[in-house]
Amino acid sequence: MYAPMAVFGLTAFFLYQYFSLDNTETAFRDNIVPELIGFCLEGFFWIGLLSYFQKTREMQRKNELWLSLRGSLRSFLSYLDIGFLEDNAEPITSVALENDPTIITQLIEKLEKQALDLESLTLIKKNCMYSLPLVRDLVPVAAQLSASHMRWWIAISDDMRRVGHANDRESIEKHVMLLLKNIQEFDVMSY
Repeated sequence: MYAPMAVFGLTAFFLYQYFSLDNTETAFRDNIVPELIGFCLEGFFWIGLLSYFQKTREMQRKNELWLSLRGSLRSFLSYLDIGFLEDNAEPITSVALENDPTIITQLIEKLEKQALDLESLTLIKKNCMYSLPLVRDLVPVAAQLSASHMRWWIAISDDMRRVGHANDRESIEKHVMLLLKNIQEFDVMSY
């Protein structure tokens, strides 16, 4: 993007400088030089404008990929949130579970302060087993964001597998905590 813009911009600048210093009136200078300078300036602005639109679309696409990855974790996060609900409290909305990285921090803090009941642990374990094939299938989507995203997504899927195969409260809670921390690391990376 910057190389063609630099070529067009510098060419226009040098043409202007070279021919503006020459005070002789010639037909070439009067007819061609303004056209060449105009062409170079148009190229400079068109390349810049088109590059801006391309970068904007690429960022939108990466944001949609990130949202699809986070959306696949919504049911796990929802079951975890419901496990911590107090009487007469409202669960976190689906949109917040998918979009808001601060929710993960809140869930980590809640998991550190209080233990989940057995019913919630069982539901989380079943959900991890059920969601694991989908999460594994999304590894190529994470790879489209970056290699680092892919590595964290593989760690997330591995922790989901561990939660699904855990047999006691301590190991389930340990792997749920690791899963939440890996999701948090995944969210921290920019795309």
